[in-house]
Amino acid sequence: MSRRLTRMLVTAAVPALMVSVAACGAGDPSAKNGQPSTRVGVTVYDMSSFITQGKEGAESYAKANNIDLVWNSAGGDVSTQASQVDQLINQKVDAIVIVPVQADSLAPQMASAKAANIPVIAVNTALADSGALKSSVLPDDVAAGAQEMQMMADKLGGKGNIVVLQGPLGSSPELDRTKGIKDTLTKYPGIKILAIDTANWKRDEAVNKMKNWISSFGDQINGIVSENDDMGLGAVQALSEAGKSIPVVGIDGIQDGLEAVKSGKFIGTSLQHGRVEMAEGIAVAQRAVKGEPVEQKYVYKMPPVTPQNVDQYYQNVVTGKDAFLAQLPALVAQNLASGDLSNEKLNQQ
Repeated sequence: MSRRLTRMLVTAAVPALMVSVAACGAGDPSAKNGQPSTRVGVTVYDMSSFITQGKEGAESYAKANNIDLVWNSAGGDVSTQASQVDQLINQKVDAIVIVPVQADSLAPQMASAKAANIPVIAVNTALADSGALKSSVLPDDVAAGAQEMQMMADKLGGKGNIVVLQGPLGSSPELDRTKGIKDTLTKYPGIKILAIDTANWKRDEAVNKMKNWISSFGDQINGIVSENDDMGLGAVQALSEAGKSIPVVGIDGIQDGLEAVKSGKFIGTSLQHGRVEMAEGIAVAQRAVKGEPVEQKYVYKMPPVTPQNVDQYYQNVVTGKDAFLAQLPALVAQNLASGDLSNEKLNQQ
């Protein structure tokens, strides 16, 4: 072999050698303080406004805590989500966080994850097969539904006709928020539901649904109860195009929802800060991987957002978002310790 050829082969081998060295031991760029990173697979029902916000919080927490996220969106399809969970199990991730498309889904995948000793954490939306879960981080959706219905009942003085925009039928937020709405309505026999149907959390679907209801019921509609802000904003758009002004209430407290409260387009909403909730789910997953004790269920209780208090929440969600994300990892640790998952104020030491 010529000296020139030998030099060429050695030069070509150096990058490959560097890669193999960097992928193990102290040279691993994914390691921090000598500790390898935790790989957490995530599959969410869809990239809604709420989930997009939640991804920011998950990434902020992950970056501060040496976690690699493998992110997937199911696009609202149960079979796609099942395939994504299968793939994450095959990739041997350390833990899986699921925001399910549907509550009564993924039983085979849950069994496979359990057999592979991969802890699974449900976040935001419950899974019926809860026995296979290591933990969950879930909002109190029944209370949120009751809270928004109470806001509307107060606005209407306990009398009138409403329409209700539901989330994807069969998902735990839809089931629980609908229950909360109907439970509250038992106290108000003077309020009648003219129509109730899903718009799948989507603003554009809510526009079309609301246009149909306006065509069917016209001036009979006195209030619109939406199980999330996006659908409520779709209703606002339909009302605007029809030249109507009807009270609307939502849930989630996304930026556009908070701005709707500020402008008077919403009478109120309930804050489910996606950045906080999703980051808390990632934190619980990492604790499970490390063998640290975790609770079977963590509950996020949504505070009401009204014209009187909207500015304080708008600061954290919108104008001061970057500063809020910077303190989020410490806030998550504080909230998990205290049990107050919706808290947004970091205690100063």
